[in-house]
Amino acid sequence: MTSRADIVVNPENRWRLERPQDLSGWEGSVQPEAPNKYLMISVDTHMSPPPKLFHERIEEKFRERLPKVFAKDGKKYLLQEGCRPEQIYEPPLSGEDIIRSRAGGFILTEFIEADVNEAKTGLPRLADQKMDGVDGEVIFPNGPALLMWGANDPEFVMAQCRIWNDWAMETCKPYLAKCNPVAALGTADLDLAMAEIKRVAKLGYRALALPCKPIWGAHDVSHENYNLPSFDPLWELIQDLDLAITYHVSTGKDPRCARGNGGAVINYVVHSMSPTIEPLVSMCASGVFERFPRLRAGTIEANAGWLPFVLDSMDESYKKHHFWVRPKLKNLPSDYFRSNCFASVSEDRSALALAEEYDLTENLMWANDYPHHEGTWPHSAEAIERTFNNRLSEQGRRNILGLNAARVFRFDIPERYVNGVATGPE
Repeated sequence: MTSRADIVVNPENRWRLERPQDLSGWEGSVQPEAPNKYLMISVDTHMSPPPKLFHERIEEKFRERLPKVFAKDGKKYLLQEGCRPEQIYEPPLSGEDIIRSRAGGFILTEFIEADVNEAKTGLPRLADQKMDGVDGEVIFPNGPALLMWGANDPEFVMAQCRIWNDWAMETCKPYLAKCNPVAALGTADLDLAMAEIKRVAKLGYRALALPCKPIWGAHDVSHENYNLPSFDPLWELIQDLDLAITYHVSTGKDPRCARGNGGAVINYVVHSMSPTIEPLVSMCASGVFERFPRLRAGTIEANAGWLPFVLDSMDESYKKHHFWVRPKLKNLPSDYFRSNCFASVSEDRSALALAEEYDLTENLMWANDYPHHEGTWPHSAEAIERTFNNRLSEQGRRNILGLNAARVFRFDIPERYVNGVATGPE
Protein backbone atom coordinates (compact mmCIF):
# COMPACT_ATOMS: atom_id res chain seq x y z
CA MET A 1 0.00 0.00 0.00
CA THR A 2 1.33 3.40 -1.02
CA SER A 3 0.40 6.74 0.56
CA ARG A 4 0.78 10.20 -0.92
CA ALA A 5 3.57 10.80 1.59
CA ASP A 6 5.53 7.91 0.06
CA ILE A 7 5.60 9.47 -3.40
CA VAL A 8 8.63 11.57 -4.22
CA VAL A 9 8.14 13.17 -7.61
CA ASN A 10 11.65 13.21 -9.04
CA PRO A 11 12.54 15.82 -11.71
CA GLU A 12 12.03 13.37 -14.61
CA ASN A 13 8.39 12.91 -13.53
CA ARG A 14 7.36 16.46 -12.69
CA TRP A 15 5.62 16.80 -16.04
CA ARG A 16 3.05 14.31 -14.69
CA LEU A 17 1.76 17.00 -12.31
CA GLU A 18 0.87 19.51 -15.02
CA ARG A 19 -2.81 20.45 -15.14
CA PRO A 20 -4.82 22.68 -17.47
CA GLN A 21 -6.34 25.87 -16.15
CA ASP A 22 -9.66 25.58 -17.97
CA LEU A 23 -12.00 22.68 -17.18
CA SER A 24 -15.16 24.55 -18.06
CA GLY A 25 -17.95 22.25 -19.12
CA TRP A 26 -16.87 19.45 -16.78
CA GLU A 27 -19.79 18.57 -14.53
CA GLY A 28 -17.73 16.14 -12.46
CA SER A 29 -14.20 15.87 -11.13
CA VAL A 30 -11.45 13.26 -11.38
CA GLN A 31 -9.86 14.32 -8.10
CA PRO A 32 -10.08 11.25 -5.79
CA GLU A 33 -11.76 13.01 -2.85
CA ALA A 34 -14.16 15.19 -4.85
CA PRO A 35 -17.84 14.79 -3.84
CA ASN A 36 -18.80 14.96 -7.54
CA LYS A 37 -16.14 12.52 -8.73
CA TYR A 38 -16.66 10.72 -12.02
CA LEU A 39 -17.06 6.96 -11.95
CA MET A 40 -13.58 5.76 -12.93
CA ILE A 41 -12.96 2.17 -14.03
CA SER A 42 -9.48 1.30 -15.27
CA VAL A 43 -9.69 -1.44 -17.90
CA ASP A 44 -5.95 -2.11 -17.85
CA THR A 45 -4.13 -2.88 -14.62
CA HIS A 46 -1.64 -5.59 -13.70
CA MET A 47 -1.08 -8.01 -10.87
CA SER A 48 2.06 -10.05 -10.29
CA PRO A 49 1.82 -13.56 -8.83
CA PRO A 50 4.18 -14.92 -6.17
CA PRO A 51 7.68 -15.60 -7.54
CA LYS A 52 7.47 -19.39 -7.30
CA LEU A 53 3.81 -19.83 -8.27
CA PHE A 54 4.33 -21.42 -11.68
CA HIS A 55 7.26 -23.54 -10.53
CA GLU A 56 5.28 -24.90 -7.59
CA ARG A 57 1.97 -25.52 -9.35
CA ILE A 58 2.88 -26.70 -12.85
CA GLU A 59 3.08 -30.37 -13.77
CA GLU A 60 6.49 -31.93 -13.40
CA LYS A 61 6.84 -32.54 -17.16
CA PHE A 62 6.72 -28.79 -17.82
CA ARG A 63 8.79 -27.47 -14.90
CA GLU A 64 12.17 -27.27 -16.64
CA ARG A 65 10.61 -25.47 -19.60
CA LEU A 66 9.49 -22.45 -17.59
CA PRO A 67 11.32 -19.13 -18.23
CA LYS A 68 14.42 -18.70 -16.13
CA VAL A 69 17.12 -16.14 -15.40
CA PHE A 70 20.82 -16.97 -15.70
CA ALA A 71 24.03 -14.99 -15.29
CA LYS A 72 26.90 -14.82 -17.76
CA ASP A 73 29.93 -12.52 -17.77
CA GLY A 74 28.42 -10.46 -14.98
CA LYS A 75 25.15 -9.87 -16.86
CA LYS A 76 21.67 -11.29 -16.33
CA TYR A 77 19.66 -12.91 -19.10
CA LEU A 78 16.12 -14.17 -19.47
CA LEU A 79 15.85 -17.55 -21.17
CA GLN A 80 12.42 -18.28 -22.56
CA GLU A 81 11.47 -21.25 -24.71
CA GLY A 82 11.60 -20.42 -28.41
CA CYS A 83 13.35 -17.06 -27.92
CA ARG A 84 16.94 -15.93 -27.96
CA PRO A 85 18.41 -15.13 -24.52
CA GLU A 86 17.42 -11.60 -23.64
CA GLN A 87 19.68 -9.44 -21.52
CA ILE A 88 17.90 -7.97 -18.52
CA TYR A 89 18.69 -4.30 -18.07
CA GLU A 90 18.19 -2.91 -14.59
CA PRO A 91 18.34 0.86 -15.00
CA PRO A 92 18.80 2.99 -11.89
CA LEU A 93 15.46 4.20 -10.59
CA SER A 94 14.70 7.12 -8.31
CA GLY A 95 11.72 8.89 -6.82
CA GLU A 96 8.30 7.64 -7.83
CA ASP A 97 9.76 5.31 -10.49
CA ILE A 98 10.88 3.10 -7.61
CA ILE A 99 7.35 3.12 -6.20
CA ARG A 100 5.87 2.04 -9.54
CA SER A 101 8.40 -0.77 -9.94
CA ARG A 102 7.32 -2.24 -6.60
CA ALA A 103 3.57 -1.66 -6.65
CA GLY A 104 1.21 -4.45 -7.59
CA GLY A 105 3.87 -7.12 -7.08
CA PHE A 106 7.55 -7.59 -7.80
CA ILE A 107 9.67 -6.72 -10.80
CA LEU A 108 10.52 -9.59 -13.13
CA THR A 109 13.92 -10.61 -11.78
CA GLU A 110 12.67 -10.47 -8.20
CA PHE A 111 9.79 -12.74 -9.10
CA ILE A 112 11.99 -15.38 -10.66
CA GLU A 113 14.82 -15.26 -8.13
CA ALA A 114 13.42 -13.99 -4.83
CA ASP A 115 12.46 -16.13 -1.87
CA VAL A 116 9.55 -13.86 -1.03
CA ASN A 117 6.28 -15.68 -1.65
CA GLU A 118 3.72 -12.89 -1.49
CA ALA A 119 2.58 -10.26 -3.95
CA LYS A 120 0.92 -6.96 -3.14
CA THR A 121 -2.70 -7.84 -3.73
CA GLY A 122 -6.01 -7.54 -1.96
CA LEU A 123 -6.52 -4.61 0.37
CA PRO A 124 -3.11 -2.92 -0.23
CA ARG A 125 -3.86 -2.91 -3.96
CA LEU A 126 -7.31 -1.46 -3.39
CA ALA A 127 -5.81 1.37 -1.34
CA ASP A 128 -3.32 2.16 -4.12
CA GLN A 129 -6.15 2.45 -6.61
CA LYS A 130 -8.45 4.41 -4.31
CA MET A 131 -5.66 6.97 -3.91
CA ASP A 132 -5.77 7.33 -7.73
CA GLY A 133 -9.55 7.69 -7.85
CA VAL A 134 -10.19 4.23 -9.31
CA ASP A 135 -13.56 2.64 -8.47
CA GLY A 136 -12.97 -0.64 -10.32
CA GLU A 137 -10.27 -2.33 -12.36
CA VAL A 138 -9.81 -5.03 -15.00
CA ILE A 139 -6.70 -6.97 -14.00
CA PHE A 140 -4.16 -8.55 -16.35
CA PRO A 141 -1.07 -10.67 -15.63
CA ASN A 142 2.25 -9.10 -14.73
CA GLY A 143 5.78 -10.28 -13.97
CA PRO A 144 6.40 -13.91 -14.97
CA ALA A 145 2.74 -14.36 -15.88
CA LEU A 146 3.28 -12.08 -18.90
CA LEU A 147 5.53 -14.78 -20.36
CA MET A 148 3.01 -17.63 -20.35
CA TRP A 149 1.94 -17.18 -23.98
CA GLY A 150 5.51 -17.42 -25.29
CA ALA A 151 5.64 -21.00 -26.55
CA ASN A 152 4.39 -23.08 -29.47
CA ASP A 153 3.20 -26.04 -27.39
CA PRO A 154 -0.55 -25.49 -26.73
CA GLU A 155 -0.57 -27.87 -23.76
CA PHE A 156 2.37 -26.08 -22.11
CA VAL A 157 0.79 -22.65 -22.66
CA MET A 158 -2.56 -23.77 -21.29
CA ALA A 159 -0.94 -25.36 -18.24
CA GLN A 160 0.46 -21.94 -17.36
CA CYS A 161 -2.84 -20.20 -18.14
CA ARG A 162 -4.69 -22.50 -15.76
CA ILE A 163 -2.25 -21.64 -12.97
CA TRP A 164 -2.80 -17.90 -13.48
CA ASN A 165 -6.56 -18.38 -13.74
CA ASP A 166 -6.76 -20.31 -10.46
CA TRP A 167 -4.46 -17.97 -8.55
CA ALA A 168 -5.95 -14.70 -9.85
CA MET A 169 -9.47 -15.74 -8.89
CA GLU A 170 -8.30 -17.08 -5.51
CA THR A 171 -6.71 -13.68 -4.88
CA CYS A 172 -9.51 -11.46 -6.20
CA LYS A 173 -12.58 -13.47 -5.15
CA PRO A 174 -13.27 -11.37 -2.00
CA TYR A 175 -12.96 -8.14 -4.01
CA LEU A 176 -14.83 -8.87 -7.26
CA ALA A 177 -16.98 -5.75 -6.92
CA LYS A 178 -13.84 -3.72 -7.63
CA CYS A 179 -11.29 -6.24 -8.96
CA ASN A 180 -12.21 -7.93 -12.24
CA PRO A 181 -9.39 -10.29 -13.29
CA VAL A 182 -9.19 -11.68 -16.82
CA ALA A 183 -8.78 -15.39 -17.50
CA ALA A 184 -5.80 -16.17 -19.73
CA LEU A 185 -6.24 -18.48 -22.71
CA GLY A 186 -4.08 -20.14 -25.30
CA THR A 187 -5.87 -20.46 -28.64
CA ALA A 188 -3.61 -22.75 -30.67
CA ASP A 189 -5.75 -25.73 -29.59
CA LEU A 190 -9.46 -24.90 -29.64
CA ASP A 191 -10.52 -27.94 -27.63
CA LEU A 192 -8.18 -26.96 -24.79
CA ALA A 193 -9.29 -23.34 -25.03
CA MET A 194 -13.00 -24.15 -24.94
CA ALA A 195 -12.61 -26.51 -21.99
CA GLU A 196 -10.82 -23.76 -20.05
CA ILE A 197 -13.46 -21.16 -20.99
CA LYS A 198 -16.18 -23.37 -19.50
CA ARG A 199 -14.09 -23.89 -16.37
CA VAL A 200 -13.26 -20.21 -15.74
CA ALA A 201 -16.85 -19.13 -16.33
CA LYS A 202 -17.84 -21.38 -13.43
CA LEU A 203 -15.09 -19.81 -11.31
CA GLY A 204 -16.68 -16.40 -11.74
CA TYR A 205 -14.67 -14.78 -14.53
CA ARG A 206 -16.34 -12.11 -16.65
CA ALA A 207 -13.54 -11.49 -19.17
CA LEU A 208 -10.99 -13.43 -21.19
CA ALA A 209 -7.50 -12.53 -22.43
CA LEU A 210 -6.86 -14.07 -25.85
CA PRO A 211 -3.42 -13.68 -27.44
CA CYS A 212 -3.21 -11.11 -30.24
CA LYS A 213 -2.06 -13.90 -32.55
CA PRO A 214 -3.66 -17.33 -32.03
CA ILE A 215 -0.41 -19.21 -32.59
CA TRP A 216 2.73 -17.80 -30.98
CA GLY A 217 5.60 -16.53 -33.10
CA ALA A 218 6.39 -14.94 -36.43
CA HIS A 219 3.82 -14.69 -39.20
CA ASP A 220 3.00 -17.90 -41.03
CA VAL A 221 0.18 -17.80 -43.57
CA SER A 222 -0.62 -21.44 -42.82
CA HIS A 223 -1.46 -20.62 -39.18
CA GLU A 224 -5.07 -20.38 -38.13
CA ASN A 225 -6.22 -16.81 -37.51
CA TYR A 226 -9.25 -15.20 -35.94
CA ASN A 227 -10.87 -14.36 -39.28
CA LEU A 228 -11.37 -18.04 -40.18
CA PRO A 229 -14.66 -19.92 -39.56
CA SER A 230 -12.72 -22.59 -37.64
CA PHE A 231 -12.96 -20.25 -34.63
CA ASP A 232 -16.77 -20.11 -34.76
CA PRO A 233 -17.26 -22.72 -32.00
CA LEU A 234 -15.07 -20.57 -29.74
CA TRP A 235 -17.03 -17.40 -30.52
CA GLU A 236 -20.34 -19.18 -29.97
CA LEU A 237 -19.25 -20.43 -26.56
CA ILE A 238 -17.92 -17.03 -25.45
CA GLN A 239 -21.13 -15.35 -26.60
CA ASP A 240 -23.32 -17.89 -24.78
CA LEU A 241 -21.35 -17.36 -21.55
CA ASP A 242 -21.50 -13.54 -21.87
CA LEU A 243 -17.74 -13.06 -21.51
CA ALA A 244 -15.79 -10.04 -22.80
CA ILE A 245 -12.79 -10.71 -25.07
CA THR A 246 -9.61 -8.71 -24.61
CA TYR A 247 -6.46 -8.59 -26.72
CA HIS A 248 -3.61 -7.21 -24.64
CA VAL A 249 -0.39 -5.94 -26.20
CA SER A 250 2.63 -8.26 -26.45
CA THR A 251 0.72 -11.54 -26.29
CA GLY A 252 0.93 -12.77 -29.89
CA LYS A 253 4.64 -12.76 -30.62
CA ASP A 254 7.84 -11.67 -28.95
CA PRO A 255 7.75 -7.84 -29.00
CA ARG A 256 11.50 -7.61 -28.34
CA CYS A 257 12.36 -7.63 -32.04
CA ALA A 258 14.70 -4.65 -32.23
CA ARG A 259 17.90 -4.13 -30.28
CA GLY A 260 20.39 -1.31 -30.02
CA ASN A 261 19.74 2.35 -30.69
CA GLY A 262 16.10 3.28 -30.20
CA GLY A 263 15.14 -0.32 -29.45
CA ALA A 264 12.93 0.58 -26.49
CA VAL A 265 10.83 2.91 -28.65
CA ILE A 266 10.79 0.63 -31.71
CA ASN A 267 9.72 -2.39 -29.72
CA TYR A 268 7.01 -0.50 -27.86
CA VAL A 269 5.41 1.23 -30.86
CA VAL A 270 5.98 -1.21 -33.72
CA HIS A 271 6.30 -4.67 -32.20
CA SER A 272 4.09 -4.36 -29.11
CA MET A 273 1.28 -1.89 -29.73
CA SER A 274 0.72 -2.15 -33.49
CA PRO A 275 0.13 -5.94 -33.72
CA THR A 276 -2.77 -5.59 -31.30
CA ILE A 277 -4.83 -4.02 -34.09
CA GLU A 278 -4.91 -7.19 -36.21
CA PRO A 279 -7.35 -9.37 -34.25
CA LEU A 280 -10.08 -6.72 -34.22
CA VAL A 281 -9.66 -6.02 -37.93
CA SER A 282 -9.85 -9.79 -38.48
CA MET A 283 -13.14 -10.02 -36.61
CA CYS A 284 -14.72 -6.88 -38.11
CA ALA A 285 -13.81 -7.73 -41.71
CA SER A 286 -14.69 -11.43 -41.73
CA GLY A 287 -18.31 -11.49 -40.58
CA VAL A 288 -17.66 -12.73 -37.04
CA PHE A 289 -19.98 -10.13 -35.53
CA GLU A 290 -22.72 -10.87 -38.04
CA ARG A 291 -22.72 -14.50 -36.93
CA PHE A 292 -22.24 -13.67 -33.24
CA PRO A 293 -23.79 -10.24 -32.69
CA ARG A 294 -23.52 -10.31 -28.88
CA LEU A 295 -19.73 -10.75 -28.77
CA ARG A 296 -17.71 -7.96 -27.16
CA ALA A 297 -14.01 -7.65 -28.04
CA GLY A 298 -11.36 -4.98 -27.59
CA THR A 299 -7.71 -3.99 -27.48
CA ILE A 300 -5.91 -3.27 -24.23
CA GLU A 301 -2.86 -1.03 -23.67
CA ALA A 302 -2.53 -0.20 -27.39
CA ASN A 303 -4.23 3.20 -27.02
CA ALA A 304 -6.53 4.17 -29.89
CA GLY A 305 -5.11 7.08 -31.88
CA TRP A 306 -4.86 4.56 -34.73
CA LEU A 307 -8.57 3.82 -34.59
CA PRO A 308 -9.99 6.55 -36.89
CA PHE A 309 -7.40 5.62 -39.53
CA VAL A 310 -8.19 1.90 -39.22
CA LEU A 311 -11.95 2.44 -39.41
CA ASP A 312 -11.57 4.54 -42.56
CA SER A 313 -9.09 2.08 -44.07
CA MET A 314 -11.31 -0.96 -43.45
CA ASP A 315 -14.27 0.70 -45.13
CA GLU A 316 -12.20 2.04 -48.01
CA SER A 317 -10.70 -1.34 -48.77
CA TYR A 318 -14.08 -3.06 -48.45
CA LYS A 319 -15.60 -0.69 -51.01
CA LYS A 320 -12.69 -0.36 -53.44
CA HIS A 321 -11.64 -4.01 -53.35
CA HIS A 322 -15.21 -5.24 -53.62
CA PHE A 323 -14.24 -7.76 -56.30
CA TRP A 324 -11.83 -9.48 -53.87
CA VAL A 325 -13.77 -9.14 -50.65
CA ARG A 326 -15.26 -12.29 -49.14
CA PRO A 327 -17.63 -12.58 -47.43
CA LYS A 328 -20.00 -9.80 -48.38
CA LEU A 329 -21.14 -8.07 -45.21
CA LYS A 330 -24.49 -6.55 -44.33
CA ASN A 331 -22.72 -3.47 -42.96
CA LEU A 332 -19.33 -1.85 -43.29
CA PRO A 333 -16.45 -3.19 -41.17
CA SER A 334 -16.38 0.04 -39.12
CA ASP A 335 -20.02 -0.49 -38.16
CA TYR A 336 -19.09 -3.76 -36.47
CA PHE A 337 -16.37 -2.05 -34.49
CA ARG A 338 -18.82 0.53 -33.20
CA SER A 339 -21.46 -2.08 -32.31
CA ASN A 340 -19.21 -4.77 -30.81
CA CYS A 341 -15.70 -3.51 -30.05
CA PHE A 342 -13.74 -1.28 -27.70
CA ALA A 343 -10.23 0.04 -27.13
CA SER A 344 -8.49 1.29 -24.01
CA VAL A 345 -6.97 4.77 -23.84
CA SER A 346 -4.58 6.28 -21.35
CA GLU A 347 -2.86 9.56 -22.26
CA ASP A 348 -4.07 9.40 -25.84
CA ARG A 349 -4.76 12.92 -27.06
CA SER A 350 -5.28 11.90 -30.68
CA ALA A 351 -7.97 9.30 -29.91
CA LEU A 352 -9.83 11.58 -27.51
CA ALA A 353 -9.66 14.56 -29.88
CA LEU A 354 -11.47 12.51 -32.57
CA ALA A 355 -13.78 10.47 -30.34
CA GLU A 356 -16.86 12.62 -30.98
CA GLU A 357 -16.20 13.13 -34.67
CA TYR A 358 -15.85 9.37 -35.25
CA ASP A 359 -18.72 8.39 -32.95
CA LEU A 360 -16.48 6.43 -30.58
CA THR A 361 -17.58 7.71 -27.19
CA GLU A 362 -19.28 4.36 -26.48
CA ASN A 363 -16.21 2.37 -27.57
CA LEU A 364 -13.26 3.96 -25.77
CA MET A 365 -12.42 3.08 -22.17
CA TRP A 366 -9.97 4.72 -19.82
CA ALA A 367 -7.09 2.87 -18.15
CA ASN A 368 -4.35 3.90 -15.72
CA ASP A 369 -2.19 0.81 -16.44
CA TYR A 370 -1.35 0.40 -12.75
CA PRO A 371 1.50 0.06 -11.88
CA HIS A 372 3.39 0.28 -15.19
CA HIS A 373 5.67 3.21 -15.95
CA GLU A 374 3.84 3.92 -19.22
CA GLY A 375 0.64 4.30 -17.21
CA THR A 376 -0.71 7.27 -15.27
CA TRP A 377 -0.78 5.94 -11.67
CA PRO A 378 -0.53 7.66 -9.21
CA HIS A 379 -1.23 10.91 -11.10
CA SER A 380 -4.27 9.86 -13.12
CA ALA A 381 -6.32 12.94 -12.22
CA GLU A 382 -3.75 15.27 -13.78
CA ALA A 383 -3.35 13.02 -16.83
CA ILE A 384 -7.11 12.88 -17.43
CA GLU A 385 -7.46 16.64 -17.06
CA ARG A 386 -4.69 17.12 -19.64
CA THR A 387 -6.07 14.70 -22.24
CA PHE A 388 -9.86 14.53 -21.81
CA ASN A 389 -10.09 17.88 -23.52
CA ASN A 390 -13.07 20.12 -24.00
CA ARG A 391 -13.72 18.63 -27.44
CA LEU A 392 -15.36 15.75 -25.59
CA SER A 393 -19.00 16.07 -24.63
CA GLU A 394 -19.93 15.65 -20.99
CA GLN A 395 -21.63 12.33 -21.74
CA GLY A 396 -18.61 11.20 -23.74
CA ARG A 397 -16.35 11.95 -20.77
CA ARG A 398 -18.60 9.94 -18.42
CA ASN A 399 -18.79 7.03 -20.86
CA ILE A 400 -15.05 6.74 -21.42
CA LEU A 401 -14.07 7.17 -17.78
CA GLY A 402 -16.35 4.48 -16.43
CA LEU A 403 -19.78 3.78 -17.89
CA ASN A 404 -18.53 1.92 -20.97
CA ALA A 405 -16.35 -0.37 -18.87
CA ALA A 406 -19.18 -1.05 -16.41
CA ARG A 407 -21.37 -2.19 -19.31
CA VAL A 408 -18.81 -4.32 -21.15
CA PHE A 409 -17.13 -5.92 -18.12
CA ARG A 410 -20.32 -6.22 -16.05
CA PHE A 411 -19.41 -4.06 -13.07
CA ASP A 412 -22.22 -3.12 -10.72
CA ILE A 413 -22.24 0.69 -10.49
CA PRO A 414 -22.27 1.95 -6.88
CA GLU A 415 -25.49 3.68 -5.88
CA ARG A 416 -23.75 7.00 -5.22
CA TYR A 417 -23.02 7.39 -8.93
CA VAL A 418 -25.86 8.72 -11.06
CA ASN A 419 -25.12 8.43 -14.77
CA GLY A 420 -21.39 8.36 -14.01
CA VAL A 421 -21.00 11.23 -11.51
CA ALA A 422 -21.09 10.92 -7.71
CA THR A 423 -23.81 12.78 -5.81
CA GLY A 424 -21.74 13.15 -2.66
CA PRO A 425 -18.73 11.84 -0.74
CA GLU A 426 -18.23 8.10 -0.32
